Order: sequence, then C-alpha cells, then structure tokens
Amino acid sequence: MGWRQPRFSTKRDAMVYVHVHCPDCQGIDVVRYGTQRNGVQRYRCNNTDCPRHIFLLQYQNQGRLPAVKQRIVDMALNGSGIRDTARVLGVSPTTVIETIKKKEPLRQQTNERLLQTLDPAQVEVIVHKVEAAEIDEMWSFVGSKSQQRWLWHAIEHHTGQVLASVFGTREDHVFLELQALLKPFGITRFDTDGWGAYRRHIDPDQHTVGKQHTQKIERKHTTLRARIKRLVRKTICFSKSIQMHDLVIGLFINRFAYGRAV
Repeated sequence: MGWRQPRFSTKRDAMVYVHVHCPDCQGIDVVRYGTQRNGVQRYRCNNTDCPRHIFLLQYQNQGRLPAVKQRIVDMALNGSGIRDTARVLGVSPTTVIETIKKKEPLRQQTNERLLQTLDPAQVEVIVHKVEAAEIDEMWSFVGSKSQQRWLWHAIEHHTGQVLASVFGTREDHVFLELQALLKPFGITRFDTDGWGAYRRHIDPDQHTVGKQHTQKIERKHTTLRARIKRLVRKTICFSKSIQMHDLVIGLFINRFAYGRAV
C-alpha cells in the first residue's frame, strides 16, 4: 500500500490522506526514504520494474524534474540546440547535455519492431523478410568540416521504413557493420547509388545501381536535414563531439523511424 502524505484540516481535527504516486511508473507502492540535507522528504518506489526508485515530490532544482528532463529530450529531437534549450527551460547547458547523454542506453541501431523473436538454437535465421532495401550514406561533420561523420542507413524500398543505421567514416568497414545488421531481414535486392563500398561487398546479382531506385532514402535525408540543425549543410548549430552528434541523431531515428519511446 502506498505511503499517504497527511493533510490537516483547519476546521476539523480530521486527517486527510493523499496517495503519493511514483512520477515514473505512477504506482502507489511508495514509502518514505529519509530526507535530504535540506530536510526535504525523499520517497522510494517499491516497484521492481520502475526505472527510478527514489524521488522527491518537489524539486528546488528545475533540472531534476522528470517533466523538464523529457522536454529537454523533446526539444533536442525537434531541432533545438543545447543553449536554446537551456534558455527556454531555465536550466544550465550542462544539465541539458547530461540529460541527453543518459538516454544513450536506449538507442538502438536496428528497427527491432520489424523483427520477430529469434530462435536462440538457430545461428542464422531470417526473421523478417524484406524484398528490397535502399542503402545510402549521409554526410555531416563534427567540430569542423574536415572531421566528416557519415550516417549509413537502409530503408525498405516499398514502405520506406528505416531498417538499420550506423555512424562512422565513409569506409568499407562501416558499411560491413551495417550489412551485418541487415542480415536478419533477409534482403534479396539492394538499391544503391553505386558507391565503391557497395560494389565491393554486395553480390552483383542482388545489386541495383541508379538514383531512380534510391528516391525514398534521399527524401529521408531531406527530412533529417530539415528536422535536425546538426545536419544542415550551412549552419552554426554543429556538433562539437562525436558522442552528442551520434546520440541526438540516433535518438531521433529511434523515436520517429523506429517508433520507440525515448
């Protein structure tokens, strides 16, 4: 039974109890868990599936509020820079950066929602059949334009759903990483623009070259550049670290392409 915070009436001696809900799981299996140095009461959620067990009802630091943390992520995935977010929400840029970095474990490279449950007894198994996929790489930079950073990703040709994505240089080993992620989809035809890495590592019988076959993925590039300022070719909102660059773009793909809650 959840801890109930007492509220006293000024007209009667009766005591009113209000259930304390966990801000993450909304459970009421909550108990008091000591106080902070400033005397503020702490609470602990006993739900084992709750992502955060200890919380406060009122935070003096606005950056600690769950709602503010979620807004930081929402603004980052909708084109706001670090300092833009800090000014709007009234928190420090450090708080914005650390909040986004804590989301890194949630980022996935593969669209797991398209995959069925794998059989552990089978090593090589096709779990989601994809007839054709478009593959392309997208240029960006970190710090300066001399430090190029490439987003390699693949989409299903007919539906336009993103299958997988990786970040790295424009070299063969990065494409091989993407190719390994695509293996469970059982792709029978690859549509590319003919970049050397594709010609070297894709079976010619399964490889179709030509811009007319990669129109959907080129449209994805346009959407990404319009939604994320870090990817605009001429911008002052560029990434200063590889970690933040890959994380913000990766979380954007996870939310809007994979349909995951981040």
